[in-house]
Amino acid sequence: MEKKGKSVTQWTGYAGLAAGILLILYLFQSIDLGRSLFRISTIGFSSLFIMLPFFGLHFFETIAWTLVFPPGSRPISFFRLFKIQVISETVSMTLPAGMALGEPLRPFLCNRLMGISYPVSVAAVTVRKLLLSSMQGVYTIIGTLAGFMMLQRVSPAVTGFQGLGFFMLATGIAVCLIFLYFLLTALKGRSAQSIHSLLMMVPGKKVKSWLIRRESSFSDTDEHLRSFQGASPAALWKATFWYLVGWAMLAVESYIILRLLGAEISFPTVLAIDTTLVMLRALFFFIPSGLGIQDIGYMAFFQASGMPEAVALGGAFILIRRFKEVLWYSAGYAVMFMSGIHLHDPQQAERVQ
Repeated sequence: MEKKGKSVTQWTGYAGLAAGILLILYLFQSIDLGRSLFRISTIGFSSLFIMLPFFGLHFFETIAWTLVFPPGSRPISFFRLFKIQVISETVSMTLPAGMALGEPLRPFLCNRLMGISYPVSVAAVTVRKLLLSSMQGVYTIIGTLAGFMMLQRVSPAVTGFQGLGFFMLATGIAVCLIFLYFLLTALKGRSAQSIHSLLMMVPGKKVKSWLIRRESSFSDTDEHLRSFQGASPAALWKATFWYLVGWAMLAVESYIILRLLGAEISFPTVLAIDTTLVMLRALFFFIPSGLGIQDIGYMAFFQASGMPEAVALGGAFILIRRFKEVLWYSAGYAVMFMSGIHLHDPQQAERVQ
């Protein structure tokens, strides 16, 4: 049963990767590569500024993550948690079905690099993921309101239907409320045990044997989640702010690239485009880094909004963004392997236990 599940996850990831590569190849058939490269060559040393927002994204997310560990947890090393953030995000965004590998790495690495117990780590990762997702909804609402008229105007050309602004506003509200509900439910301290009870219904002796051995860990996780109820909400409010700042770094990065390429575009417009395409990438989570999906989306928005030389500009923009990701994710893997961490480590640790 377990092997079958892993096989399905892997094949879904490989299918997503193949789809992303095909979309990129299709996109670049319509791009004048020479003109795009010429635009890139005009940037010069200012291109170094393009690397900063991505660093800021991880920096601010790490600040927020330090604030969502259960009250009473041991002191959290920012540097080590930043390393865990970079490694986990690199795995999640680059490998086929990377989310299935990157997210379990977080509690494992918290235990390995900082000595934090699994129940505490899982509780922190749970609150982190739900709060981060809820703030994506808020980010989407802000971005949609900032460029609402633009989204409405380009809607037929980009999507084939009217009302993209209203659709994104409704999507942002729904995402925010759904994940906020999940977060509040988790903080009541019964979610882990409920998941354990549901998993016990899965047929298979090995699965049930594993769950029986880990029942106390599920209960401990619930206990740590309940500990937020009696604590001051100040830490969670601060984390909410920093997660929003982290999300905003994506739009800041796009704005810097476009301005360096000579595009006359306002930040509210970039914010609206970015929030729409980030949400689109989340829907196609099985495609690593939204490969192809986001790129075609940016090109469609640039053309629909009437930007001068939209094809050459879009090609340059996409090349810079993807090259930036290659540099950052290469650094992430370098940090990972220099730290002696391998993708199979969580499974090996589980077998030892």
